[in-house]
Amino acid sequence: MSDERGWDRARWLWWLALVGGVSFFVAVHQHWHGPAIWAWKTSGVALLALWAAANARGTDGRLIALTLGFGALGDYLLDARGLIVGALAFAAGHVTAIILYWRNRRPALSAPQRWLGWLTVPAALVIAWGLTRGAPDGAAAVGYTALVAAMAASAWTSRFPRYRTGIGAMLFLASDLFIFAGEGGALSKDVTLWLVWPLYFAGQALIAWGVVSTLSRERGRA
Repeated sequence: MSDERGWDRARWLWWLALVGGVSFFVAVHQHWHGPAIWAWKTSGVALLALWAAANARGTDGRLIALTLGFGALGDYLLDARGLIVGALAFAAGHVTAIILYWRNRRPALSAPQRWLGWLTVPAALVIAWGLTRGAPDGAAAVGYTALVAAMAASAWTSRFPRYRTGIGAMLFLASDLFIFAGEGGALSKDVTLWLVWPLYFAGQALIAWGVVSTLSRERGRA
């Protein structure tokens, strides 16, 4: 088996994850709700977590699996238990991801990439503040954005593929900002409906692919 394909121990889980995550947009568009829909929503990232776990060969592999697992838990809890409980699960995932990315910092960065890493957090905070200003939970939204933006910045400056993991983390951040835009009235929810879930799931899938493929290929060559 070639190196391009031989590193993946469970490609079937990857494809099932994509089916679960992409197909859930039907439920988003139709505004379906209920326990079965919550499970459907969870399936995409949960299967990504299982796929990452199946390919885990060390601490970093387990960290990305745990990160995705917290994301799947957050997907479920947002609907089943509410915003605060779901956000706490996502926050745990972001902290885990930051640990992973800091363990794998890129040894050298070009000036533009360094500046982008530095500016991601303050830029996201300004945008989140503008979108949620005056809202009852505005301060919590800005605080949560700081954590998501820190995750995205650390992913961008990590050694993992920037056009997979880095962009995936930025898409995740953009998804959350579009949520705030819809909730705060800056954009119609009829618009954000088409953006939030696709950006979020694409981001999670790109993050997973970039990290897992890199770690697995390295372990395979060791």
